[in-house]
Amino acid sequence: MGLTLQAIPCRTDNYAYLIQDIESGRVAVIDVPDAEPVRAALSAAGQGLSDILITHHHDDHIAGVEVLREEYGAKVWGAAADAHRLPRLDHALRGGDTVAIGKNTATVIDVTGHTLGHIAFHFADAKLAFTADSLMILGCGRLFEGTPAQMWDSLCKLMALPDDTLICSGHDYTRANAAFALSVDPDNAALRARIEQIEKDRDVGAPMAIAPLTLEKATNPFLLAGDAYFKRRCGFDAQPDISVFATLRARKDRF
Repeated sequence: MGLTLQAIPCRTDNYAYLIQDIESGRVAVIDVPDAEPVRAALSAAGQGLSDILITHHHDDHIAGVEVLREEYGAKVWGAAADAHRLPRLDHALRGGDTVAIGKNTATVIDVTGHTLGHIAFHFADAKLAFTADSLMILGCGRLFEGTPAQMWDSLCKLMALPDDTLICSGHDYTRANAAFALSVDPDNAALRARIEQIEKDRDVGAPMAIAPLTLEKATNPFLLAGDAYFKRRCGFDAQPDISVFATLRARKDRF
């Protein structure tokens, strides 16, 4: 089974993601911050669009959904818990449900925290996870609706995915997140090396919102909140994981 991936920059710092099941040719998009860049990518590839997968209700993730639904007749999938503030859903999802795109199946993960009802999509065979504004590159989403405990629980679910999972997040907040991570964890050699590589990748136009989970687990301070060595070197000592996470999230809000 094969699944192709295309990251599509939208607005000033958003990403939409096009995936295609190679065997069937079925094409889906994860989040639609703006219809035009997605339409342009589909047109360039001579593709249709069968499905629209929504992670959460914020306008910069759903603004183009209705335009693409009308133009391509795509079916819309999103969280049942968020249905009252999403575009009309053809399929309402809960954590543990599955979504089939041709021969490729995604498991729905409830990642409440950034918003209530935020979901992620994990395509295990393709080793892809679309996390939007839950787990982000070198960071995590601001807690607009959920609690620190909810977000930490969500991040723990994502950390339990296989290390070679490619995390596809919703925004390029990489520079700001990297600056915060370095302020918290300046002695992390892997983090310093990663920041250097990120700038090289940016120079050649690589997508800035995608990274392997194993790299996030080594360098993202929010994922390190449960790591004993991180706690010692950053002055958190024996504090509970959730307390460390909550402190980090509050600091980032003020950073």
